[in-house]
Amino acid sequence: MPESQEGAAPPADESGQRDVPEEAVTPLIRGITVLRELTEAGGTLSLSGLERATGLARSTVDRITATLARMGYVRFDGRDVHLSPRLMELGNAYMSALRLPALLAPHADALADELDESVSLAVADLDGIRFIHQATRRRAMSLSFRIGDLLPAERTAPGPLFATEWTATDWQRWRHRRASDPRDLSFTAVPPRRYGAEARDDETFARRTQEASANGWSLDEQLIEPGLVAISVPVRAPGTDGRIACVASVVSHTSRHTAHHLRTTLLPRLRSAVETMERELHNTPPPEPGPPPSDLALWTGASKQQLGREFIESLARGLTVLTVFGEGRPELTLTEVARATGLARATARRALITYEHLGLVAPTGRTFTLTPRVLSLGFPPLSRTSLPEIAQPHLADLTSRIHESTSLAVLSDSGEEIQYTARVATSRVMSVNITVGTRLPAYATALGRVLLADAPAGTAPNTGDEGVLASVRSQGYALVDEELEEGLRSLAVPIRDRSGRVVAALNAAMHASRHTLKECVTDLLPELTTTATRIQTDLHTASRFTRVPAS
Repeated sequence: MPESQEGAAPPADESGQRDVPEEAVTPLIRGITVLRELTEAGGTLSLSGLERATGLARSTVDRITATLARMGYVRFDGRDVHLSPRLMELGNAYMSALRLPALLAPHADALADELDESVSLAVADLDGIRFIHQATRRRAMSLSFRIGDLLPAERTAPGPLFATEWTATDWQRWRHRRASDPRDLSFTAVPPRRYGAEARDDETFARRTQEASANGWSLDEQLIEPGLVAISVPVRAPGTDGRIACVASVVSHTSRHTAHHLRTTLLPRLRSAVETMERELHNTPPPEPGPPPSDLALWTGASKQQLGREFIESLARGLTVLTVFGEGRPELTLTEVARATGLARATARRALITYEHLGLVAPTGRTFTLTPRVLSLGFPPLSRTSLPEIAQPHLADLTSRIHESTSLAVLSDSGEEIQYTARVATSRVMSVNITVGTRLPAYATALGRVLLADAPAGTAPNTGDEGVLASVRSQGYALVDEELEEGLRSLAVPIRDRSGRVVAALNAAMHASRHTLKECVTDLLPELTTTATRIQTDLHTASRFTRVPAS
């Protein structure tokens, strides 16, 4: 499609909703479609798979994915397209503007620890619910959904509570959805119904809603799948005449709690925790708006010049609009959006019209807000990403540049060993042969010294030579020459989390004959530092509202 035609409205509704507005931006609708299909597929699809799933021409899919890759939102592995952690910045914009995860997550986590059960926070998304926080238990039988997962209201404990605030239009929308999707096939986070919905199911949900209104709590007794039970209590927003801000739920299994036991034993503690959450909301003043971002979309022009027609500038600019929202900026006017992105008012307006049509933005008078549907853009599969998964493509890129094997490792609980968690080997006749899971003495390795240098006082084993670790700490890297094994030379740098704490180490290992000690510092260290920065950037984005396991 020529660039001059990319802003035209599509001939048919590509969103599955109402008719597409004439001013909607076609490339933006198509880009969102690609991101949603990748999300529904678990984060990975082949290019041909995307072509089939979206119904778009292959050339269009190629251009969209090339643009998303340029933005860092997807990456290619052969013919497969993978969602990248940087895409989570879109969901992070919604979560930070909402404020609820930051304020209430600590209370949900504390309740989960106290009860030794999973605790979740959910918000309403039309006639469904969408999770914004999960405090899970590590058990053989996991009972948690992913942050951003969408569930049908009638099959959950929070659903009847949200339905107490539905209008007649909301109920009509719900009944229409039930009729058009009787097996809940559009809700990929839950098992589909074996049989279609029946009239008595509708009556049951209406009755559960009435009971929730009268009781102030709601119960899910194995509605999603056999064995799963949950109880929910609404968290009401201050100054809104009791409107529900979110719903807190305790989720368990019938082998641990019956539905009756949840109600009689855990409900009082859940209610107490919700009261604490409501006090938190009432007592915490809105954040002072920080300096607004500006000219976020300026880089798109340079990308267009470099990539030519393979880069769809209107898609990139449109996606940038979502990142304008955030903490202290929950509602923005058209003028504020245009100023922050550097887009013309007309361009920003068309992007907002497109997002309103897609259900990603809601108008509130003269301002606009993000909706929970923004979390449908990659957040559920990416919310379960581990640090080794984040690092792996960066290791592969580093290995291809320096032609040496690279690894990621973490410190064992004892602090005496390192464990390799990710690795990319180089193609050489003679190479370092270490597999993921291998453990080695920490102090004898460059990886271990980087990790030990940042370990809290009293937690690291006594090595007898604190001067070495002090040197590693001051220079920011460790270089070990033939101490673990004759002929083996290794250079390592730290990987830091959002707080600045070292959570892993990155290294390149080689035979001593291939690089002198000086060359390791002058040639390899800058490459390792650059890669570590890229891994940290992805880690910081992914861990803003989710827990990223280090191994």
